[in-house]
Amino acid sequence: MNDDAQILIARLLTHQTLRRDDKMVKRALSDEQFRIEVDKRLLDAGLKLLDNVYADHVTIALHRNVEPKIFGAKDIWQNNNFGLTRDGVALLVVLWAQIILPKRERQETHVTVADDQNDLFDKDNPIPRAEDTSIGISYTALLSDFGDKLGKKTRMDMNLGQLSKLGFIERRGDVILEGPLLDLMMDTDVLKERIINGALSDVFKRAPLAAVPRKVAAANDSANDADAVEPLEPSN
Repeated sequence: MNDDAQILIARLLTHQTLRRDDKMVKRALSDEQFRIEVDKRLLDAGLKLLDNVYADHVTIALHRNVEPKIFGAKDIWQNNNFGLTRDGVALLVVLWAQIILPKRERQETHVTVADDQNDLFDKDNPIPRAEDTSIGISYTALLSDFGDKLGKKTRMDMNLGQLSKLGFIERRGDVILEGPLLDLMMDTDVLKERIINGALSDVFKRAPLAAVPRKVAAANDSANDADAVEPLEPSN
């Protein structure tokens, strides 16, 4: 068991994320003794396993107790360890609100992209996977709605490239899709009400951005790979 815990943690450190249907991840999520061993080893290094039933991946992050020692005191607190600028963080929050919150609602009501209908008689079934419920948004619409507020096209392209590189999003042509980390690294319980009733309340009163089902976007990307728009890399 100890060797398996060591291997799982090493794989997470190496790959950053693993799918929930990975054999060792499934064991960590279902085998209490194995999870205790994994959590203990991670805690010894100041880390914790991050997972939630709404995401298709798991990852590791700093344990809350060691964050002050890593990020600094209150007056010099670093907001994140991804090197994102303020407009990059703002863009990340907008993407999370536009992609993850609607996906969570579909998962909780057992609505999938395929049928787009409530499964009224199967509420006890497992929550649908993110792959079946996550919908991408149009880059063109995002730029039109938020470009002026988030640094216009050049800055937005730079930040999208950084977010893509970090694993928060994926880009398939004009479509921006949920990446492995987007539903893991944001605290939904804390942010949801603040965003819906606060910072982005005006956005949620408007019609949503043009949306594209994840699988449709993937199919289009495969068929038109030569025409796909690649994200710009952030400048040094």
